[in-house]
Amino acid sequence: MDGKELESVGGFFVVRTGEPGPEHLPLARLYGGDTAPLTARVDRVAARLHTPERRVAASIAHLGLAARLWSTALGPAALHGEFPDPAAGGLHWDPALTSPDDLRWTRAETLPGTVESIREVVQYGHLVPLAEALRRDVRISPRLLWGNAGSALAGALRELTRWARAQHRPEAAARAADLTAGLLAHPDLAGTVRGPALRRTTCCLYYRCPGGGLCGDCVFDSPPRRQA
Repeated sequence: MDGKELESVGGFFVVRTGEPGPEHLPLARLYGGDTAPLTARVDRVAARLHTPERRVAASIAHLGLAARLWSTALGPAALHGEFPDPAAGGLHWDPALTSPDDLRWTRAETLPGTVESIREVVQYGHLVPLAEALRRDVRISPRLLWGNAGSALAGALRELTRWARAQHRPEAAARAADLTAGLLAHPDLAGTVRGPALRRTTCCLYYRCPGGGLCGDCVFDSPPRRQA
């Protein structure tokens, strides 16, 4: 796989390999019950966004990590027909860092770039246990989290499509669209985004942050009225 090519698509698509940094931890540890690093990440996001609502910060933190996980599978799969194995035991995460330095792959294995492979290792291997870990710490709707996952996947597709058009790579855009459609057909993701623009059907709650607004794919046309 061409790392420079993936980097040119955008930061979320970059695959960092090799020895993890001192603060990186295997995501398997997080999913196994050690949620303190995830709690710290949510608190850090809450402080950065100046929001007193931890569920809002949890949603934004989740959205960012979901986008990173989808992108590093969908991008290589669309461009090269394979992607680096993100097995939770070999994928390390630093909750204090942002993309693309937050994740580090320590295994050299690759997987075939198919809907089935991506669903197995990203959706089942990460997004399901990540949501469970978050919900052990924060009261947050499962539907909102699946909405984040669908929105993150659609966002990865948009970036790939933009890049493919600029690089005159229609076949890469077509592969990305086919993979995304297959992934969104799963019952947990079906209906999370709709229409040609893949506009999401739930809200990530960013509008509830002080000074926050609506995301480009938000279900709302204007920010809802906040209750006192």
